[in-house]
Amino acid sequence: MSYRTQVITVFGGSGFIGRHLIRRLAKSGAVIRIATRTPGKAAFLKTAGAVGQIVPFGTDCTKDESVARALQGADIAINLLGVLYERGAQSFQGVHTDAAGRIARLAAANGVTRMVHVSAIGADAASHSAYARSKAAGEQAVRAGFPAATILRPSIVFGPEDNFFNKFAAMAQKAPALPLIGGGKTRFQPVYVGDLADAIVAALELESAKGKTFELGGPRVYSFRELLELTQKEIRRHRPLVTIPWNIAESLGGLLEKVPLLAPVLTRDQVELLKRDNIVAPGAPGFKELGITELATCEVILPTYLSRFIVGGRYTTLTGDKDAAGHGAADSAH
Repeated sequence: MSYRTQVITVFGGSGFIGRHLIRRLAKSGAVIRIATRTPGKAAFLKTAGAVGQIVPFGTDCTKDESVARALQGADIAINLLGVLYERGAQSFQGVHTDAAGRIARLAAANGVTRMVHVSAIGADAASHSAYARSKAAGEQAVRAGFPAATILRPSIVFGPEDNFFNKFAAMAQKAPALPLIGGGKTRFQPVYVGDLADAIVAALELESAKGKTFELGGPRVYSFRELLELTQKEIRRHRPLVTIPWNIAESLGGLLEKVPLLAPVLTRDQVELLKRDNIVAPGAPGFKELGITELATCEVILPTYLSRFIVGGRYTTLTGDKDAAGHGAADSAH
């Protein structure tokens, strides 16, 4: 890939997915603008490219003029904006729908030639989840503003900075048990963040990707129970898994989402999302159609970053469930 004479504007580029994508885009030689409300937090990415190649760009995605400045002279626009929960002025409607539509409309108005919009599997206008409805509305707004945009719908994304495996690994360190919401039967198809970044790059290169939607899932489908068991195996913890019925989970989510300042461990909307499988639909175009056939598995990637949750580090011969005196049985599996 070579875009040496081009400018790429990435909205939300300093986040989890963005930091992996920026490093790949930098290899193209293009000038990369990281459009973000807090450019100082994106400064660490400047070292991923040559001097002056990667430019954090202060942008308020609620304002047309600010988004238009970020897109002025750009050839490519990539939207990675997303939130997992609502808090204050940060709403699903504002981020997933209004901002996405604004970026698409102004990208077209400013002569941008290619656009990639990252949505999510489960985007559905008829869903009981506000998150899923806002994602579907965002896709519709992007199509209206920039019909040739490529839309990517990943399942849960995992990697060093993820909000799934890291969250449950941290919980397993302190909590006496881990929650199996709804019995843990919900199915997921986790996709490695590096593979998602490769898919975004591929979508920019393929003419056949214009105007299409791709569903991206990893090489294996897991139940929620299996993912929690895998997490515990990797960090050498063995907490009991306790089934939480849907109605109790909804009540618990309602309480936790009201805790000020802290990111909620669970919300009612997340409980609603868990009622549906998060896997690629049969026959949906995906990684294969983008020319990507080698996908990383959880079993290969998780040990590279969950080892920080192992008591004593990955090379310790003791399990994480030792007592305060430091006694524990040798872990023969490692």
